[in-house]
Parts: sequence; structure tokens; C-alpha cells
Amino acid sequence: QCEEAAYEERQYPAGKWACVTMGEPMYEQSISMSFMKLMRYICKENSVGCHLGMTIPVLNEIHLTKEGTKLEREVLTAYYLPGEFQQNPPVPMDPEIHITERPPLRVITRVFYGMTTEETILQEISLFWELLGSTDMVLRGTYIVASYENPSIPQRRNEIWFICQA
Repeated sequence: QCEEAAYEERQYPAGKWACVTMGEPMYEQSISMSFMKLMRYICKENSVGCHLGMTIPVLNEIHLTKEGTKLEREVLTAYYLPGEFQQNPPVPMDPEIHITERPPLRVITRVFYGMTTEETILQEISLFWELLGSTDMVLRGTYIVASYENPSIPQRRNEIWFICQA
């Protein structure tokens, strides 16, 4: 009987991402609106006018307020461009979508299932800190929620990423 690891460390290479930042009143609204914009870009609203193909995970970078009890309004949603578009990314028709070269990323990650709301994310961050204990290895205040499945799937697979210090 194999037990699932509580968390794991991963390294991601540098790469180009299509990113949108939204600051709606609720986290769920921000990610929903951002994802719809990115889907239009992926599906055709780009300079090559073709379907780019989906990659996973879709990342939502979040920041906690100074008190650490709430999420900041602004959420950055990022879609990794498929390999064939890394060198020459299609230009988005939507001016709110930016193509960004993100540096390599080392994270400590933990899986969770279900809907991602501000409440569930704050719970997951808190649980993860309990598991990790006191450490200076990771950033505080900035986290990533990685989604692997369509947001309409009730028990979808997500991960909370703690970003390792450089």
C-alpha cells in the first residue's frame, strides 16, 4: 500500500506564457473572466487565426493581503504557449492579454481537489504551511493555484504552489 506524498518539489523551465490580470470583487470572477479571454486567444483570436491547442496547468498567481487573511483583488492567469509557438508567439487580438517570458520556476506543490474559491485557497495555503512548518525556503504572500481540468468539473484536480526562494 503506497501512500500519496504530502507534497513534492518541482522545477519548471523558462518559457512564454499568455497572461491576463483581473481584479474583480471575487476571486472566482477574476479567474473565470481571465480564462474566457485566454480561451478566445487559444481558439482563434490571435495573429495566426488558428487554434493554438490547450496546455496544462493553467496558473493563477495570487497575493495575500499584509494581514495574510485575504487574497488581493488582482489575480494573474497564465496559459503556457505550446512548444511550436514558444519562439514566435501569436499576437493576441485582446489588448489585455500579454505574452510574457517567465523565468525558470522551482516550487513546492501540493494537490487538492474541488472548486477553487478564495476560502478553499486560503484553507489550502494554511494547511500547506502546517505541513511544511517554519521555513525560509519559500516566498510568503505570493502563491500559485495550478488547475489541470475544466473549471466546470466539480472535483477537478488543482495544486497549490509555494514558490521557492531564488
